[in-house]
Amino acid sequence: MKKIMIVMGLTFSLLSLIGCHNKIFAQEQPFEAMQQSYKGVLPCADCGGIETSLFLQQDGTYILREVYQVKPQGQMTYAYYGKWARTADKLVLTAAGGEKRYFRPLGDNLEMLDLHGNRLHIPARYQLKPVEQPMPQTPMTLSGMVRYQADTLLFTDCVTGKITPMATSSKLQKEYTAMRTTPDQLLFVSMDGHFTLEPSGDSNEGKKLLVADGHILLDANKGCQ
Repeated sequence: MKKIMIVMGLTFSLLSLIGCHNKIFAQEQPFEAMQQSYKGVLPCADCGGIETSLFLQQDGTYILREVYQVKPQGQMTYAYYGKWARTADKLVLTAAGGEKRYFRPLGDNLEMLDLHGNRLHIPARYQLKPVEQPMPQTPMTLSGMVRYQADTLLFTDCVTGKITPMATSSKLQKEYTAMRTTPDQLLFVSMDGHFTLEPSGDSNEGKKLLVADGHILLDANKGCQ
């Protein structure tokens, strides 16, 4: 009888360890979005609603576009770029200034959470649904390091650390060439820009490029903090 009790005890302990391991393993699984982009109209305290589009990139970056439906002025549009990560049950967006936004998977949808990652009142009103939509061309404030490589300007974003080739910009190329002291020197740049996808023969998703829209400022004495 004692041997049976010992065996049962060991079996129970083993099953408990397996259960704990599986629970931990499940929490460590990467967040996998059902779609690459989501969209919905979220509530707004002093406007008709916020048309929100979220684009999750496979490289861990995101683009968030918000269109405030304001009357009688019309619409006010903003876009943000940053990096996304996940916890056991949440999607965390981190913007350039360190501000965080939280969502959680809810079936195929994403539910927006409050500033502390808690559920909001009337959760059904705070959901984004998966959709097919093109990347927005709304300019975003970006800062990073730029340099020439193989006749292409490469931009390294300060927030995400991601390197993106840039579309041709005569203004940026002219100012970079005038300021650099070596052919491939890294220079700090802040600007308004947006990302676009150009057809690529070796990729169905296209080639990701950064387009400089304006407010271009180069600084040879500054770097990413």
